[in-house]
Amino acid sequence: STQSTWGDDEMRSMKVGELSDEGLIFLWVTGRAMELGRECIELWGYQLIQEIVWVKINQLQRIIRTGRTGHWLNHSKEHCLVGVKGNPKINRGLDCDVIVSEVRETSRKPDEIYGLIERICPDGRKLEIFARNHNIHDGWLSLGNQLEGVHLTEPQLLENYNNWVAKELGQL
Repeated sequence: STQSTWGDDEMRSMKVGELSDEGLIFLWVTGRAMELGRECIELWGYQLIQEIVWVKINQLQRIIRTGRTGHWLNHSKEHCLVGVKGNPKINRGLDCDVIVSEVRETSRKPDEIYGLIERICPDGRKLEIFARNHNIHDGWLSLGNQLEGVHLTEPQLLENYNNWVAKELGQL
């Protein structure tokens, strides 16, 4: 099965801002979704502070120039918008805002982003929405319609998630 595609209004109406009082958000966007991504970050209560660019390369370490992934020009890069809410404890200046990495399966992001996030906020809780089985990481809450269940390693996160599910099921 494939990830479903969400419409602009569905993205805007996601209650991402309710998940945390403070922290960072990393949102992958391409092409025309750049402006929608910026809008969503603001709607969800975050301030856009940075943009990470993933330059896509092939197995020969050359920039991807084909693939018919763009409307006007082929996309050789993707953007990850970074937003902040509140005053989270973060490490600044440890990493670069460019990732150069090979393209793999459709929609699969570079593994380097996980290490980057963990270095920037090593003590923060981490949530991946629209996760897939290949990107489950210890210490992360991974949610997605392609997962076999929810993968949690932190007891408090598991308890919070179970309480939330019980509340949601009670409202149906």
